[in-house]
Amino acid sequence: MPQHRTVFFISDRTGITAEMLGHSLITQFEGIEFKRITLPFIDSQEKAQLVAERIRQTGEVDGARPLVFATFVKDEIREVLRIPEAHMVEFFETFIAPLEAELGKESSHTVGKSHSIENFHEYNARIEAVNYALAHDDGIKPADLDTADIVLVGVSRSGKTPTCLYLALQYGIKAANYPLTPDDFGQPGLPKPLQAFKHKLFGLTIVPERLSQIRSERKPDSRYASLDNCRFEVAEAEAIYRNAGIPHLNTTSKSIEELASTILHKASLARRIY
Repeated sequence: MPQHRTVFFISDRTGITAEMLGHSLITQFEGIEFKRITLPFIDSQEKAQLVAERIRQTGEVDGARPLVFATFVKDEIREVLRIPEAHMVEFFETFIAPLEAELGKESSHTVGKSHSIENFHEYNARIEAVNYALAHDDGIKPADLDTADIVLVGVSRSGKTPTCLYLALQYGIKAANYPLTPDDFGQPGLPKPLQAFKHKLFGLTIVPERLSQIRSERKPDSRYASLDNCRFEVAEAEAIYRNAGIPHLNTTSKSIEELASTILHKASLARRIY
């Protein structure tokens, strides 16, 4: 029977950093089912005291100390949550002091620096990239691809749209995508709308069995989702990649995060935001 533990991600701002780092750590422990609770904007001692009581009550119900991953700029809020009924990992406290010592400079102790609109240039780059991905999704505006950083190509439901959005949101990359359809197969060379942008193309492929499963959730018992059709489309798409010399990745067992990071590296794209 798997072990159960409750995990709190707590922050004086969005909680994204605590979630990201905490999740990375707990995924290393197999055989434990973690119940995750995120509590953002805990920016006063009063709010922290309510959270501390909730953590105590959770520990009593679970019969085990909750894990607490936190990011707090203010020491007084952090101390309210440092209770014996929980195991707390405070990332700012762990890393800021050694960095201050190494850099010979005290940190600003400013709340919300990593996820804010203070850096207008970076924030604007993120918004522009997301809008671009949405405006150039699924072959929309194929004549406007000269402004794209990269164009993902692949059959329907191979992961193009979420990967484009992740590239935009996390890296500020203007990513468009173009769906390969039966009309594109059996023709010499690249589809006409893509021919001028070969240097920007990156292909996505997928195991036909997985593609059939995904498509069946959308259109069950259709030719679109049939295994034979999926095998045909994947084989044709991969033939296009090989013949045109387009780099490509198999999305079957890769997360969106892995796909985006790999594409960024393989396509030698420079991220615009952090």
